[in-house]
Amino acid sequence: DWASLDARPLPAWFDRAKVGVFVHWGVFSVPAWGSEWFWWHWQGQHDAAYERFVRRRFPPGTTYAEFAPQFTALDFQPREWARLFRQAGARYVVLTTKHHEGFTNWGSPVSWNWNSVDTGPHRDLVGELGEALRESNLRYGLYHSLMEWFNPLYLADKQSGFKTQSFVLKKTMPELYDLVLKYKPDLIWSDGDWEAPDSYWNSTSFLAWLYNDSPVKDTVVVNDRWGRGCSCRHGGFYNCADKYRPGTLPDHKWEMCSSLDKLSWGYRSSMSLAEVMDEMSMLEELVQTVSLGGNYLLNVGPTKEGVIAPIFQERLLALGRWLDTNGEAIYESQPWRVQMENTTDTVWYTSKGPVVFAIFLLWPRDSSLHLSSPIPSPGTQVTLLGYGGTLKWQKSPGKGMLITLPYMLPSPLPPQSGWAVKLEGVK
Repeated sequence: DWASLDARPLPAWFDRAKVGVFVHWGVFSVPAWGSEWFWWHWQGQHDAAYERFVRRRFPPGTTYAEFAPQFTALDFQPREWARLFRQAGARYVVLTTKHHEGFTNWGSPVSWNWNSVDTGPHRDLVGELGEALRESNLRYGLYHSLMEWFNPLYLADKQSGFKTQSFVLKKTMPELYDLVLKYKPDLIWSDGDWEAPDSYWNSTSFLAWLYNDSPVKDTVVVNDRWGRGCSCRHGGFYNCADKYRPGTLPDHKWEMCSSLDKLSWGYRSSMSLAEVMDEMSMLEELVQTVSLGGNYLLNVGPTKEGVIAPIFQERLLALGRWLDTNGEAIYESQPWRVQMENTTDTVWYTSKGPVVFAIFLLWPRDSSLHLSSPIPSPGTQVTLLGYGGTLKWQKSPGKGMLITLPYMLPSPLPPQSGWAVKLEGVK
């Protein structure tokens, strides 16, 4: 039952990791328009814009199934992906094994002809990426949608008010067990649960097996999307909602999933630069999330050929460069007694044992950083991550401390965003 499942301690690797990359990839990458919910908007809701798009681009009578052979993954190089994600500073990667369209990115035995081995790439995408990530020493997470919009078995169960469970017994559960036994994931990122209660999905019996008898029972981590009403209440770590920002420190481990394309999780060929998150927003989300005890899972949507757009690569590498310098304040950190200061410049705090990190996103005008929360002592030492030597500081007339930052040379370009000072010997 949930009481006993929720009492399981979360494997420590997840909280230590802090940073992950999310990958939304599937048949929706073929029309590459609107969002990964393409099929639903087009044929579930009969959205006029989607109908017009299909009319203009594809022959009359085109069905969604006809997109699958064009999902080729011809340029997919799993080792290149793994290298990029590693350079981005990610400690784990979550791949969509199956979105709500039901197409599986591995040769699922219960998804005949609607999987990446029988059609499209004719490759085991889940397996290939897993192998490359493990070689690069990254943890592997599998996103899996419990429901499928147009699966006749699911629609029949829905029709019965979820009194029958044909879809769960013949499709969802066999696939989840298959994924765990075949790929031994470090994380299962469940989704597509909201229409039916967890009793319909058999979530508790699956999780009991996962935690007690599966090959990954001691290391696996799961999220909170296991049935209507479970979100933010049951499961392992909490997602609560997409792009969730709690505002204050939650008392349960959580994760913020965000997407570099502000309008979609899957790839869109019509995406414009203004619709891509900039470096500053990305770092702000990361810092705010980690200071509030969360993990940051940042999404990219590859093309149907398996290319990660250069603009996404550029953002990921910028994140990695920032973490190369400031990672000490992020990885393995804990929330401090104060999470943020709302003085003129926003400062976010993290800590490691007695050491406190103050992360600020804007360089103060006069190069003097005022921190009102830390209480200094005569032995207090201040350093700026990525900069040699200690910094001068003095007690501030009100409370806290004033830190003299190194002189920044004037430059026509704004400096990179985000710096972290390390405070030793403060309370």
